[in-house]
Amino acid sequence: MKIHLTSVFVDGQEKALRFYTDVLGFEKKHDVPLGGEDRWLTVVSPEHPDGPELLLEPDKHPAVKPYKSALVEDGIPAASFAVDDVQAEFDRLRTLGVHFTQEPLTMGPVTTAVLDDTCGNLIQIVHSA
Repeated sequence: MKIHLTSVFVDGQEKALRFYTDVLGFEKKHDVPLGGEDRWLTVVSPEHPDGPELLLEPDKHPAVKPYKSALVEDGIPAASFAVDDVQAEFDRLRTLGVHFTQEPLTMGPVTTAVLDDTCGNLIQIVHSA
């Protein structure tokens, strides 16, 4: 068994697509209209184009916004992405105007930082030594 697809709920798919591709560096994999304004919109790592996909899922269900707000209020990331160097990625993203809620923090063999994805989520970047 392996992870094929996971999702983050976003408050705007087009805005999320721009952030996740132009800022974070993912690549669009699928963009399928679902009727109305919703799309089956996924991104992947350019290093693993056939790897796990991240669905940028509309947050329209009534349970989603309170859930997202509670996570953000408690500082809990909705997703975690591996990077080679947390400090370098933090510096790169900071120059692009990304807001971090947690600067790089080393805890034993793990270094993390947490950013705001502009779509209602906190996202953790992590490197394990």
